[in-house]
Amino acid sequence: MTVTTANTAVTAENTAVASDEVSDRILGFIQARFPQAEIAPGQDIFAMGFINSLFAMELVMFIEKTFGRGVPNDELQIDNFRTVEAMAGLVSRL
Repeated sequence: MTVTTANTAVTAENTAVASDEVSDRILGFIQARFPQAEIAPGQDIFAMGFINSLFAMELVMFIEKTFGRGVPNDELQIDNFRTVEAMAGLVSRL
């Protein structure tokens, strides 16, 4: 699938790469704080015990600053931050 805008063609493949880049940046941020942890994109980081309420707010601030998108109050739900995949999905919706 290709969508053409003014001077840019966006393909499904480009969207997947962008999503992977978002996931990689989020995962890198978490791993920088918890280098001892081996975290997969689909793992529940809250259940793993690494995340507390302060770090959860740091994740929100990281997403807002890194991707230039504000997280509205109605998106501040734990399920949107439970996994790297969920956070990448949140970024794509914003």
